[in-house]
Formats: sequence, structure tokens, C-alpha cells
Amino acid sequence: MAEWLIEEGIGEHRAIQLDGDHIVAARIDWPGELAAGLVQDAVLISRSAGSRRGTARFTNGEEALVDKLPSAASEGSSIRLEVTRPAIGERRRRKLAHAKPTDASCRPAPTLAEQLRNEGHQARVVHEFPAGDGSELLAEAFEAEVAFPGGALQFSPTPALLLIDVDGTLEPKALALAAVQPLADALRRFDLGGSIGIDFPTLAEKADRRAVDDALAGALAGWPHERTAMNGFGFVQLVARQERLSLLHRATFQRAGLAARSLLRRAERLQGAGAVLLSGHPALEAQLKPEWLAELARRTGREVRWEANPTLAIAAPQAQLVPR
Repeated sequence: MAEWLIEEGIGEHRAIQLDGDHIVAARIDWPGELAAGLVQDAVLISRSAGSRRGTARFTNGEEALVDKLPSAASEGSSIRLEVTRPAIGERRRRKLAHAKPTDASCRPAPTLAEQLRNEGHQARVVHEFPAGDGSELLAEAFEAEVAFPGGALQFSPTPALLLIDVDGTLEPKALALAAVQPLADALRRFDLGGSIGIDFPTLAEKADRRAVDDALAGALAGWPHERTAMNGFGFVQLVARQERLSLLHRATFQRAGLAARSLLRRAERLQGAGAVLLSGHPALEAQLKPEWLAELARRTGREVRWEANPTLAIAAPQAQLVPR
């Protein structure tokens, strides 16, 4: 089993598994958010009469949907909860985090390193990944597209499920088979979970559909999930456990936050003399917390400056050294 490497960056912890110098799996975590495993006393702010469900507010201000409420729990009361799923952003709304009542002692959510070790993985915190900055993977997430010879995978998160469209110039069966391994790789690299729908080319012959199903079974071996067989329209549905936000969802619904954290990571690794100049779309300024900029200055021993540049795309900020 390949070892996981973890960088504990500014505002973000990130982990990768490598095969040579290629990233085969990745995860990210933003400390301070409601995350699975957190146990904390929260305030029950709403509950419908006769219902076992309600909404609670945690100390960081985030709210969560609570299931299996005891009959004695009333609005305004304190209740100890364990977070089971983080909030998930969408284009027009935000799905609240999920939590459940517990008698366990209060504890913070496990760090990314602890999550991996709790799952039985070998995990080691490093100062810097040996495989560069992971910019290619981040670019794929921002573009929501993964290219492969003869085609591409287009990723479209929706409120109900993540849709993946298989498109390309190959004939239908060849295209479907060519997409299987890149698809399986992307699921692991983007750390995807939940309900996932895959729109392969329509394959009229049952034998062709069975060939794709068999290829998927092989490519997804070891990735815990349930899967439907391909139907006559080329559609396959996967369902996998979702305990954290994927890189793809961050890039889609928390674009500025992900870009800001990536900018800090690159700035921390600049070599040479001078002050650090961060420049990017104005939307990034609200994401760059003063304490993060202070931590960047502490880690680098350099003055840190910010410059808004509306001509830069949100996903393309810049970090450079300039004369003091």
C-alpha cells in the first residue's frame, strides 16, 4: 500500500499518494470547518413539533442538520453532537452539514493525517511534496475536465448527483472503454464520493455494455462503492460514501477559497530574495485572512504584499518576489 504524504499548509492540509512522480490519489482539508468526527456542544436552534430532526448551531457559527433528536431536546437548549458529514456547497444553495446526538467526550475533528491513519493507511507529514506543486491536478479540478487519448471527461456537480459526461472522437464502444481507466483514476485523484452518474456513449449491444461493466469492475477494484450495470442509454450510477468535500467540489463551489490557499502554498515555496507580492482577482482578497498573511510572513521571513488585479482569472493568481 502506497504511503500518503501530507503537507500542513496555511489554511489547508493536503495529502497525496504517488506512483513514481504521478499523483494517484489526493485529499484536502480546511481546518476550522465542521468536519466528520468533530464532537462539540451546539445550540438547537429549530425543531418541528413531533419531528426527530432539527437544526443546530456550532461555536464557529456554522449550522448543521441533526437527526435522531431525543424527545427532551428543545429549541434553545445545548446538545452534544457529532458531525457526520460536512456542508456541501452548490450553485444556488448550500447543503448543511449533518450531525447526530452523542454521549462521547468533546473532541476536535481528526486532522487529515489522523483520518488517514485511522483508516489504516501509512501517512507521513512532510515539509513539501516531492512531486512539484500539483498544479496539473488543480487545473483539472478548476476546469472540471480530464482529457484522455481520443476523448475527455466533463464533470458537472448538481444538487442530486455528480454527472460525468464521456465525450470524444472514437467510435462508441472504443470511447467507452478508453474512458474507464481515466474515470477510475479521476475518482481517486479528486476524492469523489456520494451519488455519481456517468453518461457513456449509447451502446446498443448487450455484449458491448457488459464489456464496459467488466472494465469498470476491474478499474474500480479496491474503491468502496456500489454500481449499477450500464443501461441501454449508456448510463451508469455509482454510490460511494461521502465524509468530506472533494477537490472537485471545492474547485466548483469554493473557487476563490481554493485559489487563495493555492496561492499561499506557491508563495511559501518561492526561492530568492525580496518581498512576496501576491496578485489576483479582487474576489481573493476576502479569502486571504490577515492571520494567514502573517503566517506566510513568519514562514518565509519576508514582507508580504497584496495587489488586486481584475484582469486575472480567479483560478490564476500569481506569487512573485519583488524588491523590498
